[in-house]
Amino acid sequence: MAKSSSMADKLALVLLYVFWFVGNYYYNLYNKQASMKAGGKDGGLTVTIAVMQIVVCAAWAMGLWLIRRNPTPLLGLKAPAPQPLPAITKADVISLLPLTFCYAFAHTAGVVALTAGSPAFGQIVKAAEPVFAAVINTLFYAKSPSLAKWCVLPVIVGGVAISTLKKESDGSYSVPLDLYVLAFGSVNNVFAAFKGSENHRAMAAPGLKDRIGGVGNQFALTNVLSLVFLVPCMVLSEGANWPKFVDLFTNDDAFRWNLCLSGITFYLYNELATMTIKATGAVTASVANTAK
Repeated sequence: MAKSSSMADKLALVLLYVFWFVGNYYYNLYNKQASMKAGGKDGGLTVTIAVMQIVVCAAWAMGLWLIRRNPTPLLGLKAPAPQPLPAITKADVISLLPLTFCYAFAHTAGVVALTAGSPAFGQIVKAAEPVFAAVINTLFYAKSPSLAKWCVLPVIVGGVAISTLKKESDGSYSVPLDLYVLAFGSVNNVFAAFKGSENHRAMAAPGLKDRIGGVGNQFALTNVLSLVFLVPCMVLSEGANWPKFVDLFTNDDAFRWNLCLSGITFYLYNELATMTIKATGAVTASVANTAK
């Protein structure tokens, strides 16, 4: 009986990874299409798009609280999970702020990096996330990965780098260096590494998970609370372009459709990622994040 239960858990974890990767693929597709409709890097709406995706995520989370059920576990062959309003205190909210801060700016920096330049080079920078996670976990959380994981990290980054090489006319191979993408991609990696560890820490805090009401509620709260940081960031960086965004959202069906779908797929694949962290760990999650 125990062996059967273990096999079912392993199958559920595999399915969560599969749907995580599929959700990420469609998020990248919808995000790129929305960004290009807004003018890409030079359109002046990159941060606004990132923030409005989180607004969509927050609306999705509130819808789950309204129906008090979360259907996402169905993707792992589990029953829908109860999702009542979390019974948290002011102290709980404060304890979640480091996680929400890292989540907010990992997302924003990631959108900027993948919109700004060469997708191939952006993926190489993103591939370094497990290295950032390993170093940050060792230095700040006293949780060094195993020797085997340390050894495999260069292989992962190198493999992604090789797979994205471009053949030139003279037969040589190269990847165009983009310092803008490198900067924002590295910022994304730092915040993503801290986010994974803070997520693990928050779920392990005594009593907090019970007051929040489970992994689904924790992720829903993360999205809602992250707007505390993101809205001021959007106003300061691109506030002058808000009328442009409103006009685009109101009059361009393709932009509106892609923006909303990018927000929903972003929520779903990150919620699946949050569920896998519960069963694995922050560095393993970062390696899986690179694999996707």
